[in-house]
Amino acid sequence: MFEATLIYGLVNSVILALVALGFNLTFGISGVANFAYGAFYVTAGFLTWSGLNQLGLPFGVAAALAVLITALMGALMYRYLLLRLRGLVVSEVIATFGVGLALLELFRYLGFIGFEYTLPVMIDASVDIAGVVVDAQRILIVVVGASLAALLWVFTRHTRTGRAFRAIAQDEHTALTLGINTDRVATISVAFGAGYGAIAAVVILPLGTISVGEGYNVLVNALAVCIVGGLGSTVGVIVASLLIGYAQMITATYVDTHWMMIVSLVAILIILLIKPSGLFGQQKELEERI
Repeated sequence: MFEATLIYGLVNSVILALVALGFNLTFGISGVANFAYGAFYVTAGFLTWSGLNQLGLPFGVAAALAVLITALMGALMYRYLLLRLRGLVVSEVIATFGVGLALLELFRYLGFIGFEYTLPVMIDASVDIAGVVVDAQRILIVVVGASLAALLWVFTRHTRTGRAFRAIAQDEHTALTLGINTDRVATISVAFGAGYGAIAAVVILPLGTISVGEGYNVLVNALAVCIVGGLGSTVGVIVASLLIGYAQMITATYVDTHWMMIVSLVAILIILLIKPSGLFGQQKELEERI
């Protein structure tokens, strides 16, 4: 029991990190809390499903196209909607939430509801780890999650666009004086965030079904991880994912699986009461703002 909780807790933590990385990246660079993130996640799943079942594309091609289209949707949302609301935080939240709600309810209206909407596993096998049988899809999720986190670190430190990301995140006004087009970089960051969410969907959704409700669950989990870890902090995302991931797994093992989502909501409430900026957040605390 302990070994299973340890291993599956790690897998659950990586899943949380995967769904939160894109949301955190977008906020850290552009300052936009993308509340359409869960809808983009589900959109990538349905696009992949459509490519497989309606167009007859190979899984790799369908998944790649889904990621590219979802990233493009993120870029277009920023370029033609959020750019007009730049600096109006409440308006940005309402706008992104409205886009996400419209997408998810459109899927519901079109009848994308049912157990037939699933993605096939990429590797149909299992591995015995310390006496615990783990399917290859979950191992793949861990590998992809670690790879994306490492890729993000390399990208932000060893590419021109990545360094522009870091410059804007640290001080947008100084970045402007250095000739960095902050609007273009922010657009790319939103596209990257949506693309990261799409990749997460492609590797995670084979474990279940593609559903409208999954979009809301992903958004709540991404918010929980980012708020607990500190909005804009990649290290915070990883630490918070481990904390919440294991807390959820322990709750599912010893209490009931229906309480797993409650863990995320309770984590948000506790961190907002104790340390509003999050464990590794850079936002000022309440007493510093007064």
